[in-house]
Amino acid sequence: HDEALRRLKSWFTRLQIQDWWNRKVEELSKGMQQKLQFVVTVVHKPRLLILDEPFSGFDPINTDLIKKEILRLKAEGTTVVLSTHDMGSVEELCDNIALINRARVILQGNVHEIKAGYSKNLFDVHTRNELSTQLLSSLNAQSFELLSSSTRNGHHIYTFEIGYGQSPNHLLQAILLYAEILEFYEKLPSMHDIFVSAVKQQPINYPA
Repeated sequence: HDEALRRLKSWFTRLQIQDWWNRKVEELSKGMQQKLQFVVTVVHKPRLLILDEPFSGFDPINTDLIKKEILRLKAEGTTVVLSTHDMGSVEELCDNIALINRARVILQGNVHEIKAGYSKNLFDVHTRNELSTQLLSSLNAQSFELLSSSTRNGHHIYTFEIGYGQSPNHLLQAILLYAEILEFYEKLPSMHDIFVSAVKQQPINYPA
């Protein structure tokens, strides 16, 4: 009994509802009741935790709070099965997924491997100074096709598609001779884009 009480109070503190300890359930708001349901679900330290839309009705602050606790439980060895339509949460919380459409699994596997599988070899380069037309023409001739360019917060941002026989390192080396690179990363599709693509069986259109 003492151990159960200690765990309960610990969870109330973690979820910032300790001031409501002596209140009746019917006196709690919907958000508070959802937090209480979460506590009841996890207080006995389950090895398997199944959650169905656990963030529904929460504001961003409490959503982040619950996500933090789910990740902590996961790190402590709890297997978490998450059912959600929020693809952002999938990317933040899940190692492996199964995308279901009309009661049929249309895509499953490791999140990082799936995203890599949908990769189009696109890379974003942020530079301090603008790349010259001559350099861009030279890069294009080397199979580094410029797809888009923009300016944000003083950064010049370029999206390149790297062609066959070339590599990200080659692109970096070519640009470093003429510009200071501030950021460089592969432009991977989001799980939302992948889900839509898989359902519609259409290629992903990357935003500029």
